[in-house]
Amino acid sequence: MKGLLQKDFRLMVKQSKFFTTIAFITVIFAGVVENISFIISYLTFIGFMFTLSTISYDEFDNGNAFLFSLPITRRGYVVEKYGFGLLMGGSCWIFATLIAVVCGQVRRTNSINDSLAVAFMIIPVMLLLLAIILPFQLKFGGEKGRIAAIAMVGIVFIVFLGVAKITKTMHIDLSGLLNRIETMDTRMLGVAAIAVSIGVLLLSGRISVTIMEKKEF
Repeated sequence: MKGLLQKDFRLMVKQSKFFTTIAFITVIFAGVVENISFIISYLTFIGFMFTLSTISYDEFDNGNAFLFSLPITRRGYVVEKYGFGLLMGGSCWIFATLIAVVCGQVRRTNSINDSLAVAFMIIPVMLLLLAIILPFQLKFGGEKGRIAAIAMVGIVFIVFLGVAKITKTMHIDLSGLLNRIETMDTRMLGVAAIAVSIGVLLLSGRISVTIMEKKEF
């Protein structure tokens, strides 16, 4: 797995101009956009998505057939992709959070606690996105994987709308549940959301391992 990480990081270094441009755009956004959640989620999402690019590079010109002729297991390959995604996304998240905190203090629009609260709220969302997108990318690869992942997110959104419509039609009152959630400690909710997203990510990893073990090159 160490060799795979080195390969992906070397690939990242070759695209340093791209990351410099993204960092520059983020700084500009921070100067003109007051919504810090957009700044943090944007840069964190870019970091996660770079993992998909490394998978596409591995598949290019039947590269996986050569890659797995080396002393690399398919399980190790999956673990490395998830680990690399977390490293890239986590690094971008830290960078974006620092920018949001500094801008919030300079412009006096957000306190440090408010900025950090928003940043931690974004973590479970990004972990869930990584958990959904990576298996589809490994299964279908390239553009098909992206289309399948977007379709999956759309299906989840439609399911939520359907549940809301059904509860309204059946006159099920969800206000009591929402009021209970609002009265709960925000920190406890955040910890619970992160714990659930980590569980989903682990399940996603097991699914991805199964996909890779059955895949033929």
